[in-house]
Parts: sequence; C-alpha cells; structure tokens
Amino acid sequence: MTDRWARAEERYRAREADRRYPRRDDWGLDPRTARDEPPAAEPPGWDDDDDTNVIPRYEDEVYDDEPEPEPEPAAVAPRRVGQRPPAGRAGADGRAKPERGRGKEAAGRGKEAAGRGKAPSGRGKRSRIASRKAAERQRRRRNLWVVGAVLVVLFVSAAGFAGYKLMSSFAPPADFAGPPGALVVVQVHSGDTATQIAGAMHDRGVVASREAFYEAAVRNAGMNSVQPGYYAVGVNSPAADAVATLVGGKSRVGNVTVSEGRLLHDKHDASTGGRYDGIYRKVAQASCYGADKKCVTYEQLDAAGASMDLAGLGVPEWAMKGVRESPDRSRQLEGLIAAGNWDFDPSGTPQQILRQLVTSSVQRYESTGLLQSGATTSLTPYQTLIAASLVEREAKPQDMGKVARVIVNRLEVDQMLQFDSTVNYTLDTTEVATTNADRATETAWNTYAMQGLPVTPIAAPSLEALRAMENPEPGAWLYFVTVDKEGTTLFTDSYQEHLRLVTQAQRSGILDSSRPYGG
Repeated sequence: MTDRWARAEERYRAREADRRYPRRDDWGLDPRTARDEPPAAEPPGWDDDDDTNVIPRYEDEVYDDEPEPEPEPAAVAPRRVGQRPPAGRAGADGRAKPERGRGKEAAGRGKEAAGRGKAPSGRGKRSRIASRKAAERQRRRRNLWVVGAVLVVLFVSAAGFAGYKLMSSFAPPADFAGPPGALVVVQVHSGDTATQIAGAMHDRGVVASREAFYEAAVRNAGMNSVQPGYYAVGVNSPAADAVATLVGGKSRVGNVTVSEGRLLHDKHDASTGGRYDGIYRKVAQASCYGADKKCVTYEQLDAAGASMDLAGLGVPEWAMKGVRESPDRSRQLEGLIAAGNWDFDPSGTPQQILRQLVTSSVQRYESTGLLQSGATTSLTPYQTLIAASLVEREAKPQDMGKVARVIVNRLEVDQMLQFDSTVNYTLDTTEVATTNADRATETAWNTYAMQGLPVTPIAAPSLEALRAMENPEPGAWLYFVTVDKEGTTLFTDSYQEHLRLVTQAQRSGILDSSRPYGG
C-alpha cells in the first residue's frame, strides 16, 4: 500500500510539473506529440486499487510579495486518424467510458482546479494585508520624523533660553544714568519686601529695571528702616540714588498725625489768641512735596468736605443719615477722621484725600466693635461716635468710663447734658467755662439749649473714648466736675453735692466764679 501511494504521489508531481513547467521543443510542440509517441501506459493494477481513490493535493508556497505565475493550459496530444481512444470501456450506446481509476484522477484534478480557482481571492486578501502593513510602517516612519523634529526644536529653544539666562547673569541690569527727573509718589505698603518695592519703583518710572533697584537695595542697610507710606522720588533715577532717597527719610510725604479731640477747622485760644490747627490745615500742610511745594489747600479740603457726594467721601452706611441731616455742610465730616497717624497719597485730589482718610478711620472705628455696641447703651453706631467725641473733650483717660456712664444716665432720664465743650464747638475761641450768653445760643450742638446729643460729633475721638462709650462703667452718676489743677474729677448723683464740688473748683482757680458750671 505504501509503495502504491508513493508511486501515485510521484506520478502526480510529474504530471503537475509537466503541466506547470512544460518543455517547449520543436516550436512549442510537446516532443512526444511531435514524434507521434503514444502516451505512456499506466502501470498495471492502478485501476483496480480502491485505496488510491483520494490523491493528496500539493501546492507550492506563495509569498505576498511574489505573484504566483498564471497556470497554463495542459497540452493535449492530438489523435492520429484511425487511432483508438484511450483505454476504456464502451458503454451500451457504443461510446467509450473512462476507466474507473482515471475517472477518479479526473475528479481529483477537478477539485484541484476548483481549489486553484479560489487562489486569486486568497492572494487579494494577502495583498490588502500587506498594503495595510506597508501603510502602517510608513505612518510610523512619518510620526518618528515629526517627534524627532519637535524634540530638536525643544532642545534648540531650551539651549537658547539657557544661553540667554547665562549671558544675562553676566550682563549688568538696565539702569538710568541720571540725573533724576520730576518727582512722582510711590507707595510702600506694610510688609513689602525689597522685590515688591522694586516693582513699584519700576512701574512708576523711577528706575530702569527691578533688578537694578533690588541690587542697590540689598547693598543698603537702611532699607530695613523704611516705613510704610508714600515717598516722592524722581523719575529716571539711578537705582542707587532711588534707594538713597527712599531711606533718607526726607522723601516721605502724605503723612499726618491727628491728635485726640482735634476738630476739622481751626480754633483760637481765648486766653492767648494762639491758633489750634484743624485737621484740614494739618492735611494741607502734609500734602506738600517737591521743590515747587505742590499742595492741596485748606480751602480746597473745606470745599471738598462739604460735598453732598457722601459715598465719594467714604461716609459709611451707618453714618449716612446723621451726616445728611447736618445743618452745616462744612462740618458734616466732623468725627469721621479719627485720631491717629495716617498716610495718604498727596498727589490725589482733595476729595480722594478725604475719602482715603475717612475710609481708614471707619475701618479703625469698626474694629472696636462699634456696630455691636448698642445692646447695652441703646445708641446707634453714629450716636455712639457722637457721645465718644463728648467723652474725648470732657474727660481724662482714667475717667472716660465714668463720663460715658454720666452721658448714658442723663439720656435715660431725659436730662440735658449741659457740656461746655458743645457750646465751644461752634465758637471761634474756646475756654473751659463758657458765658451765659454762649450757653443760651441755640445751635444743633449746644447741649445747654437742647435735649439729647449734638447732631454730629464735635471732635475726633480716640479709640479709648470710643471703647469707653461702647462699655460705660456701671454707676448712678449724673454730675462730674474737675476740682484742681492736677485734673482730679469727682462724680456724684446728687445735685447738691455737685454744687459743693463746683464751689471747690472755683476756689482752686479751675472755674471762674462768675461763670456757673453745668457739667
């Protein structure tokens, strides 16, 4: 059986070789046909072997990039005249029938032809796969080129930046040669570092670069003593000169100190005739800077303070109603500029300067708990501020809590306050005791001629006076009087005792015996 399979396979391969690769001799004729050679007879016993009904099929391996040669039609040997057809048995109709073995072989060849007929479809599929792979390889190569180009650009950019920084580290920062030009105002905030100050100087055109100012600042030990505020420095200044101007102290502008109990307007002492500068006067003086003494004037501030644009002046909401009801517009901001040390931008307009001072003062007032203080005194925040200005004008710091209690107690029993400070407020001259005529003059502030509190504060209260008014000392006092030159003040709830204390004050020279004292 094995030998038969081997012989069958050998014959199959030989036939396939002849079919696919025929030798073309004698001008394309098969040599056997040319010599009239009959085809070789089949070995005996082939037709009778039923074990060879199925012949294995072999195909040459086909690669994607090597097209398979087209099969050529097998050469058919022509029959000579009179030649009998190939061996086979005749049927009943006299026609020759193929032998059984050869029929099977033909069936095998038919199957092979059918299989080879499907080969082009497989080759097309393999060709499409190969095309996709080739396209994918091309895309990968293109992506690699793009990534490589990006990396090259980044590397070149990084190298250029590093080179620029390296060169900059060796080159000195930009700086002006001088001399300084016109003065401009630069603000130094609380907590500013040398870097932040350098930025402000550069933004205002004082120095050519932040780096130049910073380098000059770290070399000057005086930078540690620079205080927050406003400084007038010339534009186009060399960095070292700008630092020296800043730390010298003489360039600071827009700084004013408001003492406790000071009024907006000037006053004169009744005894000496000396002038007490008001807040407007002191602000005007602090606003001057430069060789030409650029300043805002007292009159400009007075006019700006009388504006009905209360929001533009920084008046808080809790004071709007009281300020609007003031019968004298020039006094409507009284008490809203607190006692203390203040910085303002002197290059601003009069309204801007007042707004800056009022806004800063309101923030300081509210920090004491002013907005929550009425629970114990039944006073609004603005009424508390008014009462605190009375405490400031009437009491020594150690007595402020008791004077605040006297105010609250008198308001509760609807008793006139009768404070000489409220009479003096509208007078050009001031003194401790007032005349009967002065006390009789009715104004919106004179507590001898009216019930309750004045319409506005009468001075700039200190925070101590404000806190005393927010939390008065407990007591039943209704009267108080200073009895000696050391400032001793005595308190009582009896009017008769109060009159005795007034007599004591007159004997010590504190009060004029011809002027009754109502405090």
